[in-house]
Amino acid sequence: MEHVPPPAEELARLDRELAELDARRAQLLTRRAWLLAALRPPAPTAAPGWNPSGWGAPAAGRPGAPAQPWGHVPPKQPSAPRSAQNVLLTLGGLLLTVAAIAFTLVSWGSMGIGGRSAVLAAVTVGALAAPVVLLRRGLTATAEALAALALVLTLLDAYAVHAVAAPDTDGLGFTAVAAAVLAALWTAYGLALGKLHLPLPAAVVLAQWPLLFGAWAAGAPALVVGWALLATAVLDGAIALWGKGTGARVTACLGGSVMAFSALMVGLTLSVTASGPLGALAPGVLLLTAAAAALAGAWRAPRGFARAGGAVAGLAVVAAVGGVPAAAVPEGWRVLAYLLVGLAPAAVVRARLPRNAAIGVLVASAAVVAGALVGALPGLAAVLLGPVTLLSDVWSGSPEGFRSAVGSTLPWSELAATPVVLALVAGLLGAAYRWWPSLARIAAPLIAREEPGSGTGPTGAPGTGTPEAGGAAAPGVSGAPWYAGGAPAARRRPSGAALRGAAGAGAAVLGWGALLLSGAVLDVPYAVAVAGETLLVAGLLALAVRGAGSGRDGSAAVPVTALVVALAAAVSTGLLSLASEGASYAVFGALTALFAGAAVRAGAGVPRAVFAVAATVGGTVLSGFAGRSLGLAPHEAAPLVLLVPALTVLFGARLRRNPVALPVELTGALGALVAVALAVPDAPFLALVLALCGVLAAGAAVRPERRPVAGYLAAALFVLATWVRLAASEVSFPEAYTLPVTVPALVVGFLRRRKDPEASSWTAYGPGLAATLLPSLAVAWTDPDWQRPLLLGVAALVITLLGARYRLQALLLLGGAVLALDGLHELAPYVVQVAGALPRWLPPALAGLLLLVVGATYEQRLRDARRLKDALGRMR
Repeated sequence: MEHVPPPAEELARLDRELAELDARRAQLLTRRAWLLAALRPPAPTAAPGWNPSGWGAPAAGRPGAPAQPWGHVPPKQPSAPRSAQNVLLTLGGLLLTVAAIAFTLVSWGSMGIGGRSAVLAAVTVGALAAPVVLLRRGLTATAEALAALALVLTLLDAYAVHAVAAPDTDGLGFTAVAAAVLAALWTAYGLALGKLHLPLPAAVVLAQWPLLFGAWAAGAPALVVGWALLATAVLDGAIALWGKGTGARVTACLGGSVMAFSALMVGLTLSVTASGPLGALAPGVLLLTAAAAALAGAWRAPRGFARAGGAVAGLAVVAAVGGVPAAAVPEGWRVLAYLLVGLAPAAVVRARLPRNAAIGVLVASAAVVAGALVGALPGLAAVLLGPVTLLSDVWSGSPEGFRSAVGSTLPWSELAATPVVLALVAGLLGAAYRWWPSLARIAAPLIAREEPGSGTGPTGAPGTGTPEAGGAAAPGVSGAPWYAGGAPAARRRPSGAALRGAAGAGAAVLGWGALLLSGAVLDVPYAVAVAGETLLVAGLLALAVRGAGSGRDGSAAVPVTALVVALAAAVSTGLLSLASEGASYAVFGALTALFAGAAVRAGAGVPRAVFAVAATVGGTVLSGFAGRSLGLAPHEAAPLVLLVPALTVLFGARLRRNPVALPVELTGALGALVAVALAVPDAPFLALVLALCGVLAAGAAVRPERRPVAGYLAAALFVLATWVRLAASEVSFPEAYTLPVTVPALVVGFLRRRKDPEASSWTAYGPGLAATLLPSLAVAWTDPDWQRPLLLGVAALVITLLGARYRLQALLLLGGAVLALDGLHELAPYVVQVAGALPRWLPPALAGLLLLVVGATYEQRLRDARRLKDALGRMR
């Protein structure tokens, strides 16, 4: 009987078969199209690596063209005959170069003068003439290789001429003449054959040596050598600006940089080591000439080179002009001479210099000022950090002068001009801060926003910074100044308000440093130094308080800097006062009062909190001084240190939610921590201090906003105090340590359950019970006496009954577990004795009987276990 499928199943089967037929038909059509295209003339070259397992479709843009089959590997194209010829000829040229060198060095002596001349002339002329023919045939690479060969041959010719024709000639002098001749020859050769890239850079390299070697050959002094280097650098600069070919210009730029740097180093060394003003004039002229050359090059150079040239010119002018007065003053005052000259280039903001060159000159001026300030750092660091040595010998007696208190071995006579330098720069920055709008208006042409592509156009084009281009950044050309905002450049650069704030902050810091170093340079008496530093702190605090809420020009740099410097100055002054007891009380009392007054006068915010914290620290230090003055040991002075934390707790209760309250209380907590550290060597005093700290924490916990942290802290401190006191009394019972924790914990848990009956008993009573039961159980298992296990068992029984009575899971389980383990410990000896008296077959028999009983009542036991689980789950 034939099976006829249901209609739905038959329809699905037909659909699958039709889909397979369509797929097969599409595959055959694709293969047919590929075969037709392959048979169509001209037939394509068969591809190696053809994979017949699949075919692609015709490529887009070529209807009917066969696609490459899968796995197709394109054939390697043969090298072009011209490229292969160039490679072969290049390698041949290199081999000829090696052969020429070997011939000149090895076989030269075996030939007569005629043969030598003929060989040199023929080979050199041939090497020079071959590139002409090769360039006509388009063999550029081969022509370059033969030109390199010709270059080596000309150098070998010069060596051979010196060895044969002029062996007695001075080597340096002959090298100078040969380098000049070869430079001229290769310059003409490179200009004649413009398609070659090697001759002109080679001529530039050869041109670096004639003047230098000529000066050395003549035994010229260092100054003449410097002039030779400078002349070479000027020649290189001219080639870099007007030379032909990128290679020659780049080579000239590199060579000119090296020669100019060498010339500047020669001039600077001679200027610095001059014996007097007259001896510094000649190096100064060299440096000024170098500055003029650099500025002339910057006039036409692109932006980056123009700024570099302006910076070099500015530094050279400072070294030239400043070296004359520096040679006439003592060594410690030379930096002031260079600084005064270094400030003069700032006048370029009013000069008709190209914009980028003027910026470079300003950078040079800023570099001189920065260098002078860096020279002041050692003295300033010695004054600030020197008093740290007094920590090892507190109140040893007032030193004679400021320098002895600092304890530094710096040559203070050589730092005589440092305070003047700092004061001068501070005055300039202060003037800039005071008259910032006028200064910004004057400097607007230099700091105007640049348009895209500025500084890269040709001479006379807008943005190049040349006079022809209107390099003054006219509003119609360069747009609004970048500090006006609203442009991408304004987002990349600091605003005018930020720059003004930085100037004011720098003036404050440098002015403070100048006054601080003045005392060390003059070696003022110790009392004057301490009083002066305290007054400086007062002035800085006044500046910080005055500017904290003004927000002048939207910049907070000045008050913030004054605040930071005031803190550093306060630390340094406090350390300096440690040499004398009276000075310590006077300084820290004054500092505490100053910071407290600043906290009162300052507006709400971070500065006010910082002032209040500093005042709290000062009061803590004063309380420590009181203990030392009373002759107390460190642990005995610990309770005195807690006076300030107690005041901070009262202060916090007065301020409550004021933002200053929390930092002050945290600082008081740190003072309490110091008191605890002082009391560590003596256990009874440590217990007393911990208890006092607990009282303070409990007082803070009265306030609702401090209760979550201070409450637990107070409890922990009281427990620690109790434990320390017990340990000091040599109490070894664990219950004496655990019960002070358990009783308060159970009280807190009871109050919580009373307030929230749904609270878990594990949360309310678990920690408190575990704190005593578990340590006591551990000790009871190792205790040979019977009293502790008995008392522990009674307590565990009571706890278990209370848990069953009030349906508290934690009490029932903890008490039952402890009771069972305690009973097991007590019954274990008797069980062992009984087990030893019974026959050996009895325990297995009893175990088997137990298993039979459990197996027979298995379902009932499961129901009992479920009921027990449900009963425990219903407990809290």
